[in-house]
Amino acid sequence: MRRPVVVSMGDPAGIGPEVTSKAWQALRETGLTFGVVGDPGLYSDIPIVRIAHLDEASTAFPKALPVLAEIAAPGVHPGNPNPAHASAILTSIERGVDLVLSGDAKALVTAPIAKSVLMAAGFSHPGHTEYLGSLLQDAPFLGHRGPVMMLSVEGLRVVPVTIHCALAEVPGRLTSPAIVQAARVTAEALVRDFGIAQPRLAIAALNPHAGEDGAFGDEEGRIIAPAVAELMSAGLQVRGPLPADSLFHGEARARFDAVICMYHDQALIPLKALDFWGGVNATLGLPIIRTSPDHGTGFDIAGKGLARPDSMIAAIKAAHAMADHRLGRPS
Repeated sequence: MRRPVVVSMGDPAGIGPEVTSKAWQALRETGLTFGVVGDPGLYSDIPIVRIAHLDEASTAFPKALPVLAEIAAPGVHPGNPNPAHASAILTSIERGVDLVLSGDAKALVTAPIAKSVLMAAGFSHPGHTEYLGSLLQDAPFLGHRGPVMMLSVEGLRVVPVTIHCALAEVPGRLTSPAIVQAARVTAEALVRDFGIAQPRLAIAALNPHAGEDGAFGDEEGRIIAPAVAELMSAGLQVRGPLPADSLFHGEARARFDAVICMYHDQALIPLKALDFWGGVNATLGLPIIRTSPDHGTGFDIAGKGLARPDSMIAAIKAAHAMADHRLGRPS
């Protein structure tokens, strides 16, 4: 049996437990095993087995969801987020990181969290990605260190340089070093974790028509073009700045392995238009492989049996595939 990935429980009042249970049902006979770090009571709708060590997961997986029952989330009511769950949520993530660093798991898949719930309990990070970067900042790693967020569906990978900020703030936050950093981390990850020997990157423009020679903004010439020049001088295969309105049709996508985008919606709109349900969020440039579903906690449908598991299933498959590339073999 292949070495398992580990799944953190996410917010227990959200749809994380439901999509995890449904992912087990979909994957139980595929050999793509995983174990959960969380509260066993969250998965009562399917057979579970409490395990003491993650190496028991592969044997147990075809018959029941393996749960490292080390965490209890108090008073969970689906659809009702509670800051009292913050400690259990963070402990689940931290334990998952430790299991990958120790080699017991090959990768980490994180179920969705709600930043507002954690922040109400004193959490100081903008989100999962930044928190994982903090947890892993001292772990050994060769190459350009992230965290850098990549979203992917079949046929498209996108990396936003600026992420969760107001659109009006994007021009002020956009810098040549930030673009170079995102592109370097992405290129290295495409080689190391995706098996692409010579990655091809498209660098999106910020403004319509790539600024039209400065008529619609000067960020292309002042910020983006210098970054592209630096990346080219370092030997990377990059093109840009390219008008974003012509980067995402089928013929254009075939020319690139990833698109470095300047802001959140520039990256996410084409991705979700292609496949709204199946997107995967991967954090690049970390000492471990980490993926997650490309959706939130879904408090409005939690506990109703309505959550689709497509993205969680895709995230688990991606975690296995990326780890196999990094390790050089299935494990």
